[in-house]
Amino acid sequence: MRNFRVVSSYSLRPRALSGAVADLVLVRPMKPCLIYLLATLQLSLLSSTAQESPVPGVSTSQQQPAQPSAGSAQAAPLRDGAHDFDFLVGNWKAHVRRLPDRLVGSTTWVEYDGISNHKKILDSNANFEEFEVDNPEKHLHIKAQTLRLYNPDSHQWRIYPLNLDKGALNLPPVVGQFAGNRGEFYDQEQYKGRSILVRYVWLNISPKSARMEQSFSPDGGKTWETNWICELTR
Repeated sequence: MRNFRVVSSYSLRPRALSGAVADLVLVRPMKPCLIYLLATLQLSLLSSTAQESPVPGVSTSQQQPAQPSAGSAQAAPLRDGAHDFDFLVGNWKAHVRRLPDRLVGSTTWVEYDGISNHKKILDSNANFEEFEVDNPEKHLHIKAQTLRLYNPDSHQWRIYPLNLDKGALNLPPVVGQFAGNRGEFYDQEQYKGRSILVRYVWLNISPKSARMEQSFSPDGGKTWETNWICELTR
């Protein structure tokens, strides 16, 4: 780029040119086309000087827009979510609505009632759930266990469904965290030969109630179908 010293030399030209035009006019008449040409050149130089000359009394560095430094924008520290599931510790009544036929457009839900009991493990932030619900009319029974572990490095929870009767730990876990009064947790699984996303959501949390929803997405999260709603009360 041109520096300001070059621009300053331009600023002298309009004055010199203006005097030259005056001298030429005084010496002898000029053709109109020549006068027009000189006047146009003078105005062009004046405009160039006005745009490029530094503002008087302001340094060059002050005129340049400030550029943010690489270290000026620092990521906000991750919140400590170690106690996000403390609200869940204790015994609850559970009412479940379950969609047995999933990702086929079904609207037929089955309802269950039972218990959901939670306790901390060895005075840590991990917690363990014992869950059991029934539908006497349809002779349906669901028994499950859940292990929730908090990672203080990633500030995220890992939720593992268990089957203690079969000695099985479902992998991969759903992983996520809370934002305010809402927790979202995700994983990717195979369902009937299809790769899907699974989402758990905890919401409507209060000392006396909470709601958990499970949803599947067959299209990478563009759409979600809820297939499990558990309402806890105590």
